[in-house]
Amino acid sequence: MHPLGFSLADPHLRRAGLDYHDLVNVREHADLDACLATLAGRRVHVIETGGAESYAAVRYAPGDVLLFGCETAGLDLSVLGRFAASDVHRIPMRPGNRSLNLSNAVALVVYEAWRQNDFASPPTTAGAAE
Repeated sequence: MHPLGFSLADPHLRRAGLDYHDLVNVREHADLDACLATLAGRRVHVIETGGAESYAAVRYAPGDVLLFGCETAGLDLSVLGRFAASDVHRIPMRPGNRSLNLSNAVALVVYEAWRQNDFASPPTTAGAAE
């Protein structure tokens, strides 16, 4: 939701190391409802620590969407309640270990989805909904 808390201006993206930003299509949405309306008809995979199924057990398809929450709190229960439990997946962690930071979690799941599709077209990633 607005405001993002960071700038999408070219100099800021380059400084953050995103030197390939000209190769991606970044769209900003007013809120989760607007984002999901734009993505209507696509499968949404929610990545959350409480998911029953591992992200690696999912069969990803072109056009699939990955939804991640904020790094410190995950997704709000009101957001999670909008999705079937079968659409919520987790990244397995050893008991007592801290979870991965958000950028590593996104990289891990996106790369797996991309690998499953022979590196053809990576899935759409929706940002934090909070």
